[in-house]
Amino acid sequence: MYINKILMITKNLLAFFVLLVIVSCQQKTTTPTIAIQKIDHSKTWVDSIYKNMSLKEKVGQLFMVAAYSNRDAKHLLDLKKLVNKHAIGGLCFFQGGPVRQATITNELQKVSKVPMLIGIDAEWGLKMRLDSTVRFPYNMTLGAVTDNAIIQKLGKQQGDNCKRLGIHINFAPVVDINTNAKNPIIGVRSYGEDRQLVTDKALAFVKGLESTGVLACVKHFPGHGDTHSDSHKTLPTISFTAKRIDSVELYPFKKLFEYGVGSVMVAHLNVPSLESEEGVPSSLSRAIVTTLLQEKLNYKGLVITDALNMKGASNFKKPGDIDLAAFIAGNDILLFSEDPVKAIQLIMTAYEKGVVTEDRLAYSVKKILTSKYQVGLAGYSPIVIENLVSDLNKASNNAIYQELSLNAITLLKNRDRNMPFDLKSVERVAYVKFGDGGNTAFLSALHKNLKVDVVLDKEIGALLMNLKKYDRVIVSYHRRNYRLTKKIPSHITEKIERIAKENTVTFVSFSSLYTVSKLSFQDIAAVIIAYENSRVFQENAAAIIFGENKFKGRLPASINKVFAQGNGMVE
Repeated sequence: MYINKILMITKNLLAFFVLLVIVSCQQKTTTPTIAIQKIDHSKTWVDSIYKNMSLKEKVGQLFMVAAYSNRDAKHLLDLKKLVNKHAIGGLCFFQGGPVRQATITNELQKVSKVPMLIGIDAEWGLKMRLDSTVRFPYNMTLGAVTDNAIIQKLGKQQGDNCKRLGIHINFAPVVDINTNAKNPIIGVRSYGEDRQLVTDKALAFVKGLESTGVLACVKHFPGHGDTHSDSHKTLPTISFTAKRIDSVELYPFKKLFEYGVGSVMVAHLNVPSLESEEGVPSSLSRAIVTTLLQEKLNYKGLVITDALNMKGASNFKKPGDIDLAAFIAGNDILLFSEDPVKAIQLIMTAYEKGVVTEDRLAYSVKKILTSKYQVGLAGYSPIVIENLVSDLNKASNNAIYQELSLNAITLLKNRDRNMPFDLKSVERVAYVKFGDGGNTAFLSALHKNLKVDVVLDKEIGALLMNLKKYDRVIVSYHRRNYRLTKKIPSHITEKIERIAKENTVTFVSFSSLYTVSKLSFQDIAAVIIAYENSRVFQENAAAIIFGENKFKGRLPASINKVFAQGNGMVE
């Protein structure tokens, strides 16, 4: 009987293990089969399109031309001609409005033989380019947010907005590490000065954006964060060694490539340690675009030039010639060509002469077509115009903006626990405003909690005399967002420092952290960086001052040697 029991148990165990093996095998074979089917479907569509294209149509796929929805009828006719006669592969929209852009997109997609890839440079939301839409905080503000789940949520919201407007690729995020506080073009477009912080924020944003089926584009390869000039106006030089560039500038790119980000934008930079020929922009350098980016770093996604009308590239070669050079260097998409008609002809001639091979052309065109398949263009349908503006202004946009603001505002100094205000012990509070930006929302929010006397910015002697009778003084500095990297003028810093020497001052900056770099914080009791001069940031800063919310932000970059990156008195 005992033996029979053993045999029965053994038999049951054997049957159980056989079942496990069968299930295991099924699980192992099912997933790859589905994945292979998806790849096969993509390849079938891509190959069928490619084999039916003329040479001109293939070359046309390489071009994303500039489009504006705020221009006249001639601009639309010019675009139609490029689509009809030259089979361009995509459009990059700039200034205008959402309904006009959607109407133009539908009209041009209708006449395009192959659906076009539609792009936009909307780093901080569609508002960066379009009226009647929502803006989000700058990347530097996002760098102060410690919860990356909120950044991912932002990426998804931006993706939803892009998708609703028929946009397939957002030329974001910027992954340049802003190690140069005087950088004239990156600045607040960067998440900060620390490579891991920049990488973590960018990865969260990309995950959110691409979860909606919209491609992200990390930029500006191989790294524009430590330049002293603007590549829109000239060719900046990166003088670091290849080892330093690999360790710092390339770090976020490598991590995003490992994740599989959809595309990368190549900058116009002079990088002698990576390109031996003097003065060759990185966007036109085979050593950088092909050898480094695609071979050494093994990047297989779309490779896109920065705009070819920028002086960093256009000073090097004439229109048309520059496009050919960029393609030979290894770029897939040629963005903002100054003369796409001439450029298409030059690339066709190079193909016919054998300078551009069939393999080289097929590689980029099929990559572009594959990306079109991935974003759903194999089953293209027009943009629905009805309710477009209201859909792009859903409450979810404002909710995310509000959440980001509350999580970004940073407390850097709190002498004698000055923050939050104890409304029972504070009797007389004065308020002094400096700067060229509005402050209505901040002042209104202050008045909701206690009586605040506004003391006007006057000659310093009179100002100090007026402030003597107050227990606390709130000083705020406001800067219009388009001037965020300008320093506080010296005559204003002197006034703020004098006020702080003779009063208990809470200082709030509604501008970037770079703005306050010339200010001495020694005598200021409490220092708050609120990053942006919008209504939401002003209201939230006031609420935090009075203890309605807590400080959660940390500095994404250092302020001179006084406050280090990562500083922040988190409650």
